Amino acid sequence: MHFPSLPTALLLTLALRGGVDAAASDEKKPKPLEPCTVASSTGAFYDLRSLAILPPADDQKKPAKGVKTDDWHARGWDYQDGKANFTLNICAPVVEPVKDVVGISDHDLWKNVSAYYEIGSKIYSLGQQSSNLTVRGKRLVLQYTGGSPCPRNKAGRAIKDEDEDDEKNEKGLRRKSALISFHCDKDPLASGATLSFVGTDPDECSYHFEVLSSAACVTAEPAKQSVGPGAVFAIIGAIAIIVYFLGGVFYQRNVAHARGWRQLPNYSMWAGIGSFIKVSGNILLQPLKLRVFPRITSVRDGILPTMEVRPSAGRKSHKNYMSRTSWDGTHLS
Repeated sequence: MHFPSLPTALLLTLALRGGVDAAASDEKKPKPLEPCTVASSTGAFYDLRSLAILPPADDQKKPAKGVKTDDWHARGWDYQDGKANFTLNICAPVVEPVKDVVGISDHDLWKNVSAYYEIGSKIYSLGQQSSNLTVRGKRLVLQYTGGSPCPRNKAGRAIKDEDEDDEKNEKGLRRKSALISFHCDKDPLASGATLSFVGTDPDECSYHFEVLSSAACVTAEPAKQSVGPGAVFAIIGAIAIIVYFLGGVFYQRNVAHARGWRQLPNYSMWAGIGSFIKVSGNILLQPLKLRVFPRITSVRDGILPTMEVRPSAGRKSHKNYMSRTSWDGTHLS
C-alpha cells in the first residue's frame, strides 16, 4: 500500500480542516424567528410563547395539571368608575369567544380579538391579535391595533350610536389599541405572570398594560443551537478517528520505518481481526463443501442414480482411478 507523498503534518491539517468544514456544513441556515419571540441588536433573546393561552385541542379531554386555560385578566380600578375590567391574551386571540363587538361588523374579526373590556352588555375591542414583539432600548413591548372606534370627544366614554355612520367611512377614523410592556420577574418563587392595567390616554384610544413574568427574562436563542448533541458527538468522533489514523501512520512511517500496510496503526490487531473473520468464514462454509449430491454413473455401472460424497476442492481422493490409457495398456500386454 502506497500513501501520498504529502507531508504528514499537511495531511493532519487537511483532516482537521475537513472536520471543521463538515461541522460547518451540518449547521442549518438561520431560521426565521418563531412568533412571539424576538432578538435585540445586542444579542438578547426573548421568548413569550409560554404566556400565550391556547384553547384545548379537540382530542384533549382534560388539560394538563398546572396549565393555564383561561385568559389573562386585569382590574380597571378607577377606569369607567371601576365598572370595566380587561381581558387579554398574549400573542394569541382570547380563548373566551366574544360577540357583538362595538364598531366591528365583520364577524370573522371577532375571533381575532386579543384584548377587550366590557361595560354592561357592550364589548369594546382593544386590538386584533399580533405576535410581533419589539425591543425598545431595555423595554420589551407588544402592541395590538385595530380595535373598536375611539370616542370623538373626551366626554364620551362609550361609542355613540351616531358614530355608526363614521364606521362606514374609515377615512380619519381612529381605533383603540393596547400597548403591553413586559418586565423580567427574577423572583425564583414566583409562578405564572402578573398583568396590571396602567392607564389610558385622554382620548381613551390607547391603553397601557404591564406584565411581570420570568418569561420576559433574557434566554438563549434556539436558532443558534442548530447542531444537536448527537451531531456534535459524531463530529468529534469523526475527527478523533482521522487523527488516530494519520497520527499512527506518521509514527509507523517515521519512527518504526514501516512501509506498505504496516504503516497503519495497530496493524497486527487489524490483521488478526481479518484472519479471524477469514477462518470463521471457512468453518461456517465447510459443511456446504461436504454436502451429498446425487450423481448418475456411466452405462457400465448401470443407469440408476447413486449417492456419492464428493470430496471438497483441493483434497486428494484416496481412491485410485486408472486412466483409460493405462488400463488398455495393461490388459493388452
